[in-house]
Amino acid sequence: METAPTKPSLSRKPSPSFRLRNGSLNALRLRRVFDLFDRNGDGEITLDEMESALDTLGLGADRAGLEATVGAYIPAGANGLGFNDFESLHRALGDALFGPIVEEEEPQKEGEDEDMKEAFRVFDENGDGFISAAELQAVLKKLGLAEARSLAAVQEMICNVDRDRDGQVDFGEFKTMMQGITVWGA
Repeated sequence: METAPTKPSLSRKPSPSFRLRNGSLNALRLRRVFDLFDRNGDGEITLDEMESALDTLGLGADRAGLEATVGAYIPAGANGLGFNDFESLHRALGDALFGPIVEEEEPQKEGEDEDMKEAFRVFDENGDGFISAAELQAVLKKLGLAEARSLAAVQEMICNVDRDRDGQVDFGEFKTMMQGITVWGA
């Protein structure tokens, strides 16, 4: 007999960026989060990997609560959450925290720009309107990405999107980069 998933709960107030209004950007972000949590790259996020990732992000999780909430989404016989299971968990958390998504007939350009600005602000730590190599490296380190170890690799990432060749990424360059990303499986 299959048990119904436990209703997700969080002890902290969720970030308003938990669920972006732009579906493609949200799907891309969710895939990246999944890949970051899946430390060994086996296509599943185990409870240990989830706990470790939350600890790294400073969101220490109660193991029993994590097992009750996340464990309900792990299919029988699996070691962890596959991407579709992770997406279902994310959707359930979003619905529990913010209510169900009401699909709009036509996406609003202004809402998409606000989502993009919000994402840009995550990287622009000093708020000067530009993402420098040091800021990008700091965010990559927080995410535990190997690319953060080499400033040269981070500078190359900047160069790939830096159209005006000023050594940093402005909002226009960031937006162009994000709009050019293809989301696989979306």
